Amino acid sequence: MTTIEISSLVLSFAMATAAGLVGCFAVMRRMTLAADAISHVALPGIGIALAMRINPMLGALATLLFGAVLIWALEAQTKIATETITGVVFSVALAIGSMTTSGEQLIEALFGGPKNLSSWELGLGLLGASAVVVFILQARNSLVIALVSPDIAATSGINVARMNLLFLLTFAVTVALGVRYLGVLLMGSLIIIPAATARHLARNLTGMLVVSVGVAIVSTALGSYSAGLFHNATGPFIITVAGGIFFLSLLFQAR
Repeated sequence: MTTIEISSLVLSFAMATAAGLVGCFAVMRRMTLAADAISHVALPGIGIALAMRINPMLGALATLLFGAVLIWALEAQTKIATETITGVVFSVALAIGSMTTSGEQLIEALFGGPKNLSSWELGLGLLGASAVVVFILQARNSLVIALVSPDIAATSGINVARMNLLFLLTFAVTVALGVRYLGVLLMGSLIIIPAATARHLARNLTGMLVVSVGVAIVSTALGSYSAGLFHNATGPFIITVAGGIFFLSLLFQAR
């Protein structure tokens, strides 16, 4: 393997690890549909970045972070459910993104594809993935308490509003990490499917985190390899593998 291929493989595994961890809490927070919608917020950022001739991943990250803050602020001010606000933001983002991208650029933004990594992209990606992993592992107990009972969390000294914001920002960074591999259309699926698989297989939170990360990494590895064989976009192959593992796990559990 070349240095470029090794770098891409390392970053893809780091992305999958972050997705597996974040997905567990997204599933527990019942953000299954909202998780997929949030990833679409990256589309207008990609379009604007391409128009300005800058790296599209920076545009995706910027709009994802903005979208996360916007969803958090609107939820706090209006008390409307996260899923509803996310649906509105998603619809507007998708409309703007469709107007700013077209042709091959739109297909690549939607489904992802293999690209050569620059050194700064690798460094920024690994930094982002590390930040996500550290936050989830350190804050996992606080996230669970805030999810089960915001009142108990508040009396325990946990700032629930800030915790929700940090989780949404973490989610946004995770989506940005995976856009190049899966595209905005499928990245939410890699966050949700491994976690859904782990939820009914694991007996505790630690087991759920481990299984989810394992499924995400295996799906990314096998999906990327298959996509390379067929010279096609990586996203559909990765999610197909993840979906296959999910259904196989149902059969395994049934026995």
